[in-house]
Amino acid sequence: MKKIIYLTLGAMLFLGCSKDDNDTQGEITSGDIDAIKSTAQSGEWHVSSYLDSGNDETNAYAGYRFTFGPNGVLGVTDGNTALSGAWSITTSDSDDDSSEDDIDFNIIFNGSELFEELSDDWDMVKYSDAKIELFDVSGGDGTTDYLTFEKM
Repeated sequence: MKKIIYLTLGAMLFLGCSKDDNDTQGEITSGDIDAIKSTAQSGEWHVSSYLDSGNDETNAYAGYRFTFGPNGVLGVTDGNTALSGAWSITTSDSDDDSSEDDIDFNIIFNGSELFEELSDDWDMVKYSDAKIELFDVSGGDGTTDYLTFEKM
């Protein structure tokens, strides 16, 4: 009976831990920057989730396609209107006292209030070939924003 229980638990753990191909495992480091850049530049993306201080603002970006182009050019369009900005991936000192740097996914838009909301130095949560998950803790009030891009 114990063997059946252990086998069942083992199978549940194995099946429950599957990940997308090339999904990050553990902490993202500066050694991942080239892979993150390559992933971001590999097609069109949309905002699948945007939580601004706990408020779900995802629908404000429905229908927009984002392209993270070479040389830091960020494009967004809804098919009628196009806007450009900038993007980069950098390291910065962690907010904690560890010796590790954290990885920032920087987004900059000017001239559009809607897209200036996304302008920030987002911290990387994880990434895969199909998804980039980011967060930012506000320096003003300490709230946390979450932004997720998924490949179209």
